[in-house]
Amino acid sequence: MRSGRLLCAAAAAAAAAGLLLASTGASAAGNEYTIGFINSLTGPASALGIPYQKGLKIAEAYKSTLNGRKIKVIEMDDGSNPTTAANDARKLIEVDHVDLLMGTAPTPSGIAVSAVASAHQTPFITDAQVVPYNKANSWTVNTPQPAIIVVQRVVYRMKENGVKSVGYVGFADAWGDEVYDTLRESDKDQGDFMKVTSNQRYARSDTSVSGQVLQVISTHPDAVMVGGSGTPGALPYIELARLGYKGQLYGTHAFMDEGFQKACGPACNGMIAASGPIEIARELPDSNPCKAISLEFRDMYKKMFHASLPAAFASYPFDSYLTFLNAAKRIPKNVEPGTQAFRTDLKDAIQTTKNLVGTQSVYNYTPGHLYGASKKEIFVVKMENEVWHLDPEHAAKS
Repeated sequence: MRSGRLLCAAAAAAAAAGLLLASTGASAAGNEYTIGFINSLTGPASALGIPYQKGLKIAEAYKSTLNGRKIKVIEMDDGSNPTTAANDARKLIEVDHVDLLMGTAPTPSGIAVSAVASAHQTPFITDAQVVPYNKANSWTVNTPQPAIIVVQRVVYRMKENGVKSVGYVGFADAWGDEVYDTLRESDKDQGDFMKVTSNQRYARSDTSVSGQVLQVISTHPDAVMVGGSGTPGALPYIELARLGYKGQLYGTHAFMDEGFQKACGPACNGMIAASGPIEIARELPDSNPCKAISLEFRDMYKKMFHASLPAAFASYPFDSYLTFLNAAKRIPKNVEPGTQAFRTDLKDAIQTTKNLVGTQSVYNYTPGHLYGASKKEIFVVKMENEVWHLDPEHAAKS
């Protein structure tokens, strides 16, 4: 696997080689499957990108061949920059002739790659949330659970807990918008029982959110919801604790990450969020379809990285890879990788995936609804001493 930025001379040589390959009818077609993995190993989204890379390495160790062909992965670092992510996608398609794009960490970069994938008719399985929940994109599918079904579950718990007002602070980007919009929509769906008192924003690269949090506290909300992710998402919770806020704390599946848990520490004790199965797999009943693969993934993570608990973000690329394996094995053997015919068939196969058991969900995709994750595998969780646990109230009602 190649990683990092490519030197100018090497890029020029690769481009020339790509043109030669294209002129000879992609003579390498059929020898192997090629996946282009765009990731944020540097920049403010690296808190997501580094776990993503670990998850991909586990996926490659899990299965490196299919149908007698090797699976080759080319990894590129987008530096948490959407423009770089788009350029990486073009290079992977035009020069490396990849069969599939995967990645990337932040939503803005995922949106940029999705546009390139569509323009170049190359399937893209993204680990960021880029396709609106109720809209189709003919070449992109999303692995993470859509914000709407996660936030709906959290808002339902707010209602149970008697919350009448909630302050909001989130990233100043598409992900922050998504969480805020779904917070408002979820409240309307449940009868407008609470008031959203603020809409404060901050950049992923910011090191202080004092001003934003003071504005939130000034509205005297019963609870605070943060629309961030990874380690940068801990800043508002830490500041709320420093300023003595005593209200309830809520979040999303974007905080199912060891880096976030350690960064937030005691400030997040008692925080409630919603999660897929991977984070609380050992607490699930044996009848849960995702439990076995989740535990297997956790064991592989522990052996490869000598860590007791994997970042949940690592499981998204793993599930994306499982989706690729499931789809590729359903393509006729006479349709060779490295060709447009294969890319088109792969796209169609991905979008008709049925009952694929992963670490985060049982996935079902359809051409008109490109989130595959199910509501059934969303669990209410609570932070206790830097560890997420299945919320006892959720467990009692399951």
